[in-house]
Amino acid sequence: MYGIVLIIHSWLRWAVLAAGIAAVARGGARDSSTGRWFTILLDVQMLIGLLLYFVLSPFTTAALGDFGGAMKNPQLRYFAVEHVFGMVIAITLAHIGTAKIKKAPAERRARLALIFYGLALVAILASIPWPGMPAGRPLFRF
Repeated sequence: MYGIVLIIHSWLRWAVLAAGIAAVARGGARDSSTGRWFTILLDVQMLIGLLLYFVLSPFTTAALGDFGGAMKNPQLRYFAVEHVFGMVIAITLAHIGTAKIKKAPAERRARLALIFYGLALVAILASIPWPGMPAGRPLFRF
């Protein structure tokens, strides 16, 4: 079960990134569905991530069992704290952006989308365990 959920979580990141790029590019459009899809995909990704974090992942199970020891191990610390923290910031920025864009006049929507969705995208890109990082993972899992 862990392997299947991890593969889904890994592949869904590409949909999240594509939706984030589309939300930044089309954020000021009259149709705000790209930003909504970005936020929805982030929420689904978060739910899958929480399932991995609290139930399925041997990394976070070990980290939560000995949190002090996990802080001394860069790989455990990354998945127990850094990855989660960055992604929560990204999700928060995307939700705030969606709410502000919905209420903003048409001439301000593109700028708000660029700011909030752009910052969310930066947080996501900084928090993904890219290959080559100490806690790096492959670009595609099979």
